[in-house]
Amino acid sequence: VAVEFDPRMVREVKKRVEGDPRKHRLELIQGDILKTPLPFFDVCVANLPYNISSPFLFKLLAHRPYFRCAVVMFQEEFAQRLSARPGDALYCRLSVNTQLLAKVTQLIKVGRNNFRPPPKVDSRVVRIELKNPPPPVNFVEWDGLVKLCFNRKNKTLRSLFTSKKVVADLETSWKTFAALRGTVGETPDVKAMVEEVVAEERFDGKRPAKMDQDDFLALLVAFNAKGLHFT
Repeated sequence: VAVEFDPRMVREVKKRVEGDPRKHRLELIQGDILKTPLPFFDVCVANLPYNISSPFLFKLLAHRPYFRCAVVMFQEEFAQRLSARPGDALYCRLSVNTQLLAKVTQLIKVGRNNFRPPPKVDSRVVRIELKNPPPPVNFVEWDGLVKLCFNRKNKTLRSLFTSKKVVADLETSWKTFAALRGTVGETPDVKAMVEEVVAEERFDGKRPAKMDQDDFLALLVAFNAKGLHFT
């Protein structure tokens, strides 16, 4: 199965397989890959416009049933972010979210001079393998926590989570979850609850830029245990 947006490329592919006895094995779909439902597949190979890298990646990560692997070419910096480790300059929300759901292997660098005309950036090919089974975590809430952390990744957790805006957002979230549980009552001292979490030995003085998957999972569990949630 091949998906291509440009009708000129679709015509070219059809022309190239015309007369080939195996052409019945090729299903060619003209359309936007972000809007096209993906069929069952075992392996995905893609070279796509770099401006849709992130939405395409997360479409792959959410795809079910599980596939064996995807081999994709991305802009070099984007590709490096996918496998960046805590403390790396490129370590970011994309790194943490991708590594929660998949194993990413850097395969080869593709220099800009391999293209005509050459683009302004180099590229990289990566292999993506989904984790099966996925970690037992609510991804929406996980991403809410990670997004907040990486807004200022070099600040301490205490500085991040005790800001007026974050405390106000957590109070609103607490009221929403309490209402859903049917336990609406007096709003607790959310700031004090946050202070208790970030003062724990594992989190005291920690900065998101140097936290790994286990640290973020433990942080989410600690906040949830206090009845604090992220959206």
